[in-house]
Amino acid sequence: MTEPTQPSIRRMREFGIRPNRDLGQNFLVDSNILEIIGRLADLTPEDVVLEVGGGLGVLSEYLAERVAHVHVVELDRGLELPLRDALEPFANTTLHFADAVKLDLDALDPAPTKVVANLPYGVAATVIIRTIELESVVAWVAMVQKEVGERFAASASTSAYGVPSVLAQLACDVRVERKVPRGVFFPVPNVDSVLVGLKRHSPAPPKELVKLVQHGFKHRRKAMAKSLELSPGGSKDLRDRTREALVAIGKPADARAESLSPADWRAFYEQIS
Repeated sequence: MTEPTQPSIRRMREFGIRPNRDLGQNFLVDSNILEIIGRLADLTPEDVVLEVGGGLGVLSEYLAERVAHVHVVELDRGLELPLRDALEPFANTTLHFADAVKLDLDALDPAPTKVVANLPYGVAATVIIRTIELESVVAWVAMVQKEVGERFAASASTSAYGVPSVLAQLACDVRVERKVPRGVFFPVPNVDSVLVGLKRHSPAPPKELVKLVQHGFKHRRKAMAKSLELSPGGSKDLRDRTREALVAIGKPADARAESLSPADWRAFYEQIS
C-alpha cells in the first residue's frame, strides 16, 4: 500500500490522530490552499509569523520554509508528536502549547509581524482582536468561518456590522479575500470558510474606546445614548453627553451604534472624552 504524500493525511495515519470534535478540529488536507494563503500573506524572508492552531503542522512547515521565524500556538497536547515531526527540520520555529486567548502575546520573541493561521472557529474573532493589540503585527491572513469573516469586513448599517467590525476597522483595512471549499478540510465541516485579510493602518483603539463600542452595541435596538446610559457606569449625564457628541460629529442625537462607521466612532470618542 502506497503511503500518502499529503502531510496531514500521512501524520494522521502515522501518529493515530483523530480530530477532536470538542475542540472543533478540522485539519487542512489539501496543500494547494497553502500557496493561496502564502500569496495573500505576501510572505518575505524577514517576516516573523504567529500561527494559532498549528494542527498537524502542514501550514507551519510551509511558513517555516519562507520566513525568518514562526511561532506555532496549539492547545491540544495530543498533537505534539505530529507537530514536532513537522517542525523538527526547522530551527526557526517555536512551538507553544497554550491557549491563545490567554497566552502572553507580548512575550513572544522575536515579536511577530504577521498572523497567518487556520484559526479554530470558536476563538477566531477573539484571537484576531487580541493580536490587533500587538503593535508589531502589520498584516493578517486567517482562515475563519464565513460569518466571522463577513462580520469583520462588514460596513455600517448592515446586519453583520457590530463590535468586531468596528474594533478591527479602527486599526486595519479588512477584506474577505476568498471563499474556501469545505473539501480542503478533514473532517469536512458543516460551515463555510473564508480567508480574511487585514492590513494595519493605525494603532489598536484605546481601551476606553473599546469599552464605548462594546457598550454602545449592547442594546442594538436602542439609541446609542440610551444603550450607554444602561451600560455599567452609565448615567443620564452620559446619555446627554452622548447626544451632544453625536450632533457635534454630524449624526442624529438618537443615532444607533450600528449606524456609525469606524471613523464616526473615533470622532465620537474624541468628542465625548
